[in-house]
Amino acid sequence: MSWEHLSLFGMHTGGIRQMAKKTLNIGLVGYGFMGRTHSNAFLQAPRFFDLPYQPVLKAVCARNADRVKGFAENWGYQSIETDWRALVQRNDIDLIDIASPNDTHAEIAVAAAKAGKMVLCEKPLGRTAAEGKTMVDAVESAKSPNMVWYNYRRVPALVLLKDLLEEGRFGRIFHYRSQFLQDWTISQDLPQGGEGLWRLDSSVAGSGVTGDLLAHNIDMALWLNGSLTEVAAMTETFIKERKHSLTNKMEPVSIDDASSFIGKFENGSMAMFEATRYARGHKALFTLEINGEQASARWDLHDLHRLEFFDHRDESRLRGWKSIHITDSDHPYMKQWWVPGLQIGYEHTFIHQVADFLQAVGEKREVAPTFKDGLAVDYVTDAVLKSAKTKQWESIPLV
Repeated sequence: MSWEHLSLFGMHTGGIRQMAKKTLNIGLVGYGFMGRTHSNAFLQAPRFFDLPYQPVLKAVCARNADRVKGFAENWGYQSIETDWRALVQRNDIDLIDIASPNDTHAEIAVAAAKAGKMVLCEKPLGRTAAEGKTMVDAVESAKSPNMVWYNYRRVPALVLLKDLLEEGRFGRIFHYRSQFLQDWTISQDLPQGGEGLWRLDSSVAGSGVTGDLLAHNIDMALWLNGSLTEVAAMTETFIKERKHSLTNKMEPVSIDDASSFIGKFENGSMAMFEATRYARGHKALFTLEINGEQASARWDLHDLHRLEFFDHRDESRLRGWKSIHITDSDHPYMKQWWVPGLQIGYEHTFIHQVADFLQAVGEKREVAPTFKDGLAVDYVTDAVLKSAKTKQWESIPLV
């Protein structure tokens, strides 16, 4: 469905509240963790946001017929498919949502765009920037509304941080640093590959923590602080061989277990990033800090409803870090939820993203992060992986 086709759903003068909602039929590919978060978001968004479209869970697709049937019954999908090609070609599907492993993203997205569908895709966009570029070309050629599920952009505390940066409260930016730490792959007995563990198989995932975890840190940095121009990186694979779930044989491990890099932003500030699955005691420690001439801020996913903020312009005897609890109605998104003081969580970021996307479609405009934004992240992750091999600084192309 191109932007031109959306013109027949034009808004009346009085705005959304005076327009009968149009149904938007969703075709989901994948029923794993992300399939659940996306399904919940499609169901909840119109219940809390006044939107021009009513999402309909029309069909879900996965290879295991019995399991996808159970998923469909649990979430209320009206039908199932076991071949994504059949799903893409259905005339009763308006939007294809790709929540399947990374090696399927490009082929499904390109086919969906050619079939005239809107396309949403889990991150990373492609296993490589080359794959991501084919996806961007496809949606732009078809003029298909598109978005990548970099959901942390919809954390209210981080939207507030974005607002403060755009208001100029930080002055010149000097430093941006970010981490994403986990510990779930430390055991040598953990196999690689197959359902549930495909992230440890580079042929499916593309890379390890660089494309899985650092992609989130990088997207956030590009959104908050602008383009990265060059990077110098190092990666490590701590366990060199693992049994493969599909072959039952010991095979070399070719993903990166840990990845870190320094870099430079276009605005002159310095970058420091780290991701690992070998930080014992950390399950999902995603943090960021940004330091400017006049102010600094930091955020932690474990306390996602708080923004730590320091403003040097405060009166000296009262100057210090403050913890802003993001629950008031004048904070981003929060007026749609509960009373002040009651916080929201991880799943709400996906609901916000669906709401923003449907609102943008109704207004026939793009909303970030688009596939081009996803490609910008892919260019950085490619450069990080290349630098780790060449042991040199690597430049990052512009999208």
